[in-house]
Amino acid sequence: MGLLDKLRTNMLTADGAMGTLLYSYGIEYCNEELNIQRPEIIKKIHQEYIKAGADIIQTNTYGANAIKLARYGLENRVKEINEAAIQIAKQAAAPGEQFVLGTIGGIRGIRKSDATLEEIIQKVDEQVNYLLSGDPDGLLLETYYDFEELAATVTHLRKLTTTPIIAQVSMHEPGILQNGLSLNDALQQLDTLGADVVGVNCRLGPFHTIQALEEVTLPNNAYLSAFPNASLLDIEDGRIVYESEADYFGRAALLLREEGVRLIGGCCGTTPKHIEAAKKRIGHLSPLTTKVVAPKKPIIIREAETNINEPLHEKAQNGRTIIVELDTPRHLDTTTFMEGATKLYDAGVDAVTMADNSLASPRISNMAMGSMLKLQNNIRPLAHITCRDRNLIGLQSHLMGLDALGIHDILAVTGDPTKIGDFPGATSVYDVSSLELIQLIKQLNEGISFSGKSLRKKANFSVAAAFNPNVRVLDRAVKRLEKKIECGADYFITQPVYTKEKIQEIFEATKHLATPIFIGIMPLTNIRNSEFLHNEVPGIKLSDDVLERMRACGEDREHATAEGIQIAKELIDTAAELFNGIYIITPFFRYDMSLELIKHIQEIDSKKVRESSYVQTSN
Repeated sequence: MGLLDKLRTNMLTADGAMGTLLYSYGIEYCNEELNIQRPEIIKKIHQEYIKAGADIIQTNTYGANAIKLARYGLENRVKEINEAAIQIAKQAAAPGEQFVLGTIGGIRGIRKSDATLEEIIQKVDEQVNYLLSGDPDGLLLETYYDFEELAATVTHLRKLTTTPIIAQVSMHEPGILQNGLSLNDALQQLDTLGADVVGVNCRLGPFHTIQALEEVTLPNNAYLSAFPNASLLDIEDGRIVYESEADYFGRAALLLREEGVRLIGGCCGTTPKHIEAAKKRIGHLSPLTTKVVAPKKPIIIREAETNINEPLHEKAQNGRTIIVELDTPRHLDTTTFMEGATKLYDAGVDAVTMADNSLASPRISNMAMGSMLKLQNNIRPLAHITCRDRNLIGLQSHLMGLDALGIHDILAVTGDPTKIGDFPGATSVYDVSSLELIQLIKQLNEGISFSGKSLRKKANFSVAAAFNPNVRVLDRAVKRLEKKIECGADYFITQPVYTKEKIQEIFEATKHLATPIFIGIMPLTNIRNSEFLHNEVPGIKLSDDVLERMRACGEDREHATAEGIQIAKELIDTAAELFNGIYIITPFFRYDMSLELIKHIQEIDSKKVRESSYVQTSN
């Protein structure tokens, strides 16, 4: 009798966690490598679960694809590891008594940039072929947080094989996936795509797993499965532990059956004792064929408050828009900063933008200074957000705080690594790249948190992305711009540019894009500053002509300042002809230099207006 035939009339119990037991043995490296290094350990664990009453065991291949094995330098041993795993499981299982599932684990988490769907399918295809060569009773797809990845994998495998497929999603929050899709909708879609068993595993313990399944209807064709964690995890003396009594897990298995689940196993923290308890509770029962579905709780998401300011990207599409960067202080005296920001805004800039600890050096929080600018002086702030300093929790909290303060203009950047800054011993977080950060900010604009949970209100962020045109092959940089547009970028802000030819090159390379671009202009202050930027700051290169002009100023500060402003004006002349957006970067709090450049832009625009009026009058 095959697996699906058995599930048609029986409640089945699967095994529990493999990694939890290996971790308890003190093994903290690549679990899948043990299939070839210590096969007796893996076989022993299979046998312990079978002894506990498991009807189904799964191969030790959760991370046995080339992408995950590459972390350990084992990407060339996919065949060996998977074939060994299926052989070990087959040796442990009694033919006709236990079923063996070939396990494939999800690859993506929040970071879609970790691997493209094409790369994932290619590596899954490689792994599954080795698993199928061992003739498993089914394939188990587990711990998929990214539904797009799971749907693509099920679709591919269904075309490849008639072997039963069990497809399980993982949730951060009960009843909803990280993209905001409801669990019920996700499982129904997997059923439609051809999965034979659909369900959930990992992250949540029995309580929240049962809660999530209360709103799930029985699929039309597939059966339901659930492999919850033993409990929520805890940390004791630096080690991960799960506080859960086996009998509690057994009682939970009964409640899972009431929600229509007929295949019950365990994930993180579960042991043979948990599986034994579940087997005793449900092993003699028949599965339910009908269930009462709890009414879906209405999710009300309020619209965002109307932004009193026109979004910068919309303004830049229609006419001249100027933003000026003024770094927040590295000290606690904010007098000069507030004075400079006020003068810049009074001069007519559309927003004052503040970096987020640029060059990995700590400054006063741009959230704090942005709030002061907005509340005390009615100045529009544009806050940069780097992926370097905050994990996902911190990033969402920070963005929610910005929304609460009414700061809606954001520049999402990856951020300079900590080793170049004032604290080279500090760690860089980088839970996400700038591309994922843009997507997550846009998700907040839909009223959905990073975990998929409702935020009850939509945010209202206008999201800028960084553009470094100072590269050898500009077309590659433009391809990255196009990816950022796909992720939701509303406009771009460039690194400072120092040649007219580069500005013209940017225009030609991006004129097919409707997304506005702000050209970065940063006046030079002296030759030392110029050579530092040219030789040491990533993403900035000066022309030989500019370096020579600054070198000719020697130590004459006034001459150097005047020359730096003149060079910037010449660049602005070209930029203003081709782009509506101008981004002035203030060097060393020298906002007097930025003020002169603002005046120059305004004179250019005034002259254009006069010439246009003259032409119209003449006609």
